[in-house]
Amino acid sequence: MDPTLAAQMSEAVAEKMLWYRRDTAGWKICREGNGVSVSWRPSVEFPGNLYRGEGIVYGTPEEVWDCVKPAVGGLRVKWDENVTGFEIIQSITDTLCVSRTSTPSAAMKLISPRDFVDLVLVKRYEDGTISSNATHVEHPLCPPKPGFVRGFNHPCGCFCEPLPGEPTKTNLVTFFHTDLSGYLPQNVVDSFFPRSMTRFYANLQKAVKQLHE
Repeated sequence: MDPTLAAQMSEAVAEKMLWYRRDTAGWKICREGNGVSVSWRPSVEFPGNLYRGEGIVYGTPEEVWDCVKPAVGGLRVKWDENVTGFEIIQSITDTLCVSRTSTPSAAMKLISPRDFVDLVLVKRYEDGTISSNATHVEHPLCPPKPGFVRGFNHPCGCFCEPLPGEPTKTNLVTFFHTDLSGYLPQNVVDSFFPRSMTRFYANLQKAVKQLHE
């Protein structure tokens, strides 16, 4: 992928992610529990929904980031039940890459294994926030693979935000914005994401604790 185009695309995605983070209009809570709130609103990118999760994770932003960052050999494959593989297709800079993520079957196998090819940008902000910003791309080195339905992530990612006066806690805001593709009833998709996101927070908390205890 052309580096200049990739940089332009990724910065546009990061700007959109900041807008999602700041925009409070139109969100409807669809699941709450254990300190995690999941909301949704209709996507303007595809005929589906944009999901927003927010919750406190006990760990510094750097510790939480260690568990969620997109990295080959990273920790996420070990703790995230919805990730079975992660690879770098093209490394563009030390903060920008094209990746492929594979996921297992889900919802009692109503959702078959998927894979996603994304342009991913990591950004760090002056207040200590670390974010991942991703969107789907096509890449000649990663055509569709047998055994996987190719899904499409629209602008998505997370913000690991420091909490003033609480140096050992992180406010984690996540955005899932995924077209799973294939022939899936919408009610299956609508029930899968909120449950999956709350488990994401619970499993992440366990991973951070195990890593740094």
